[in-house]
Amino acid sequence: MKSAPLLFITLMSLLATAQIGCAQSEPSSTASQGSSVTQQVTRTVNGQVLTSADTPAIRLEFDREFKYVGSQTFILYDVASAEQHFFVDADEQGRVKRFYWVQFEGYLPNNTHAYDYKSKKVVDLAGLDFVADAFPRNIKANPGRSDSDGSRARAFLEGKGYRLASDDILSQRLVHLVDKAKRNELMIIYIETLGGTGLTAADLSPGGKAAARWNEIAKGLLERALEKMKVTR
Repeated sequence: MKSAPLLFITLMSLLATAQIGCAQSEPSSTASQGSSVTQQVTRTVNGQVLTSADTPAIRLEFDREFKYVGSQTFILYDVASAEQHFFVDADEQGRVKRFYWVQFEGYLPNNTHAYDYKSKKVVDLAGLDFVADAFPRNIKANPGRSDSDGSRARAFLEGKGYRLASDDILSQRLVHLVDKAKRNELMIIYIETLGGTGLTAADLSPGGKAAARWNEIAKGLLERALEKMKVTR
């Protein structure tokens, strides 16, 4: 989530043991701390395909290299509802090399907030515009707020036995604003670790020793994110 007054805070140190695999996802509900509102999972997963009937109506299909590990819902910062789904590529020890995090999010009727993204880069997926941005990050050095969507995702996935293979990651975010009022969004976040590349998130950050390579690396990251998923309506 990135909006006023909200900040989108990514990420985590992750991931999850598959309880569902190729079966349809089971509905679940979660209430946020301090909130009496309970949210139900409304999207379904069958095999590699996540289907949303509305807001927006869309099908997301992920490569078989990525295993579906479940979903959760919650009220974010007491102003928005969120539904998360995760597809993970990990080894037998639960070390995650890369994963997709899909989040359906919308502001509650008790406020007038709207989503606003600074990135001007737009990617067309199945005729829908997705705002695209990417960044390097060290999870350990910059874990984010404990009540963020990223922290909730981390807790969910860690509870299933997964962890990132490296604290240094690359994150590609794709955001579709569903309605003209910009009060509902779909986020598809692709994350991969930098382990084995010889680079760290600090190296690729402004002022880092490999900062000049960022545009090239970000281009490849987006290509890899799009390569392993298919969006249809």
